[in-house]
Amino acid sequence: MSGTDVKTMLSSMAGKAEADPALFGAEGFKIPREFFREAAKLMKEDGWRLAGEWASDETPFGRGFAVHAAYFRGGAYIVIRSDIPPSDAVFPSLSRAYTAAYRFERQIESLMGLTPEGHPDLRPWIKHEDWPRDAYPLRKSFDPKTRLERVKGEYGWIRAEGEGVYEIPVGPVHAGIIEPGHFRFQALGEDILNLEERLGYVHKGIEKRFEETGWVEGARLAGRVSGDSTVAHSIAYSAALEAASGCVVPERAMYLRALLLERERIANHLGDIGAICNDTAFTFMLYQMAILRETVLRTNKRLFGHRLTMDIAAPGGMRADITPEGASEMMKELESVEGEFERLIRIYEDNPSLEDRLYGTGILTPAVAKDLGVVGFVARSSGARLDVRIDTPTTPYDRIKPGTTLLSSGDVHARTWVRIAEVRDSIRLIREILASIPGGPIMADWGPPGPGAAGFSAVEGWRGEIIYWVQAGPLRDINRCMARDPSSVNWLSLEQAIKGNIVPDFPLCNKSFNQSYSGHDL
Repeated sequence: MSGTDVKTMLSSMAGKAEADPALFGAEGFKIPREFFREAAKLMKEDGWRLAGEWASDETPFGRGFAVHAAYFRGGAYIVIRSDIPPSDAVFPSLSRAYTAAYRFERQIESLMGLTPEGHPDLRPWIKHEDWPRDAYPLRKSFDPKTRLERVKGEYGWIRAEGEGVYEIPVGPVHAGIIEPGHFRFQALGEDILNLEERLGYVHKGIEKRFEETGWVEGARLAGRVSGDSTVAHSIAYSAALEAASGCVVPERAMYLRALLLERERIANHLGDIGAICNDTAFTFMLYQMAILRETVLRTNKRLFGHRLTMDIAAPGGMRADITPEGASEMMKELESVEGEFERLIRIYEDNPSLEDRLYGTGILTPAVAKDLGVVGFVARSSGARLDVRIDTPTTPYDRIKPGTTLLSSGDVHARTWVRIAEVRDSIRLIREILASIPGGPIMADWGPPGPGAAGFSAVEGWRGEIIYWVQAGPLRDINRCMARDPSSVNWLSLEQAIKGNIVPDFPLCNKSFNQSYSGHDL
């Protein structure tokens, strides 16, 4: 296959995928390894976003490894894959074409042991420097029960030099009740020159653990990738499995999934709005929003048996339904929450102290946001019209259309205001879902995917686009399950948005992004 052949093939498959997204093959369009980077350049030129990049160990099939790249444009996803022989575990880096590949590929190298040739920075990622260098936990040859010896290693931090420049290390253990992450600042006075993040402190081996679970139990594990996004992750996992096995989910179950997704969005946005205000010392708003969030969570507990509605979405559909009485109770709850929320937002708008702290702080420009490939409310706050519910709608979003609030200022206020708008829109969506939800079953029969079958899914969680890719092994078990939380791309944007701000504004900027440590450290 020549470079011209590759270009012709990519152009053809891109057109077909956009014309009919159902033609998409999760197994991936296979191209020779030497054209993997060339394909990325062509996709970039044609306006495709790199949504994810991962590797798989396919030695159970009698072959070597594979590297996969998922691209998105318009209403279509495309996966391109290249096979990698075990004797030459190298693939061409995509980092020069896509900034998002920068950490995807560091993670591939650390956990799978495939080297991205041409990558500018191969310091370990997720797997810390005190791991043995040749321990690659996502390889089939790695025994997860092995107790690894700790080796002496040192992470090579990027440093700024010059008169008056000093370093501020923050974390990994923080004063608040949050997960661990290390932030290394270089500052001149109070002005931040550079920030480098070091994550991976809550690496739990989840992607490896998937390979030891059954397909049904995998949904429970997915629901624990990031606890505040338990609904979105379990739905994304289930949808990928359903795509691989050919399962058609009942319509009522699809409505219920959307219902819980929107409730998860409301609860988390309410908490974030209050927390952002708290970081400006406006504690009143923290407590008031916490009361509203608690109202939502208590209704979840009464109607579905769990405050976060964990373990309800499952392969084939849903494990819990809503009764007419429950729907009536939820409608009353929405009316109460909406009225109090609007009263609080008027207070938010009329507070000059908030305006002084939030406007113009932590700016992520539209150009940088696009280059980094950010998603979710971070993207929509920086001018990028990205929303899986709208771009690739599934039932009921193909009928009940979500609204989009798009801002271009990219500051803390923009990220807060998009959340405010989304709370309002989610309340509207829930009302329409409850008013039009069809009857019928909530669970479909399904069977394990066939050997080698793969499934891909994208779900709009409250932080943004969540992607799953599953592959069945020769015995129809889980050979590989890749989970890509929005935080995997959005964490990069915090490093860029903080430059030029003052050190005391870092907590405020960080909270306005509020990315998941757990969802990143897989």
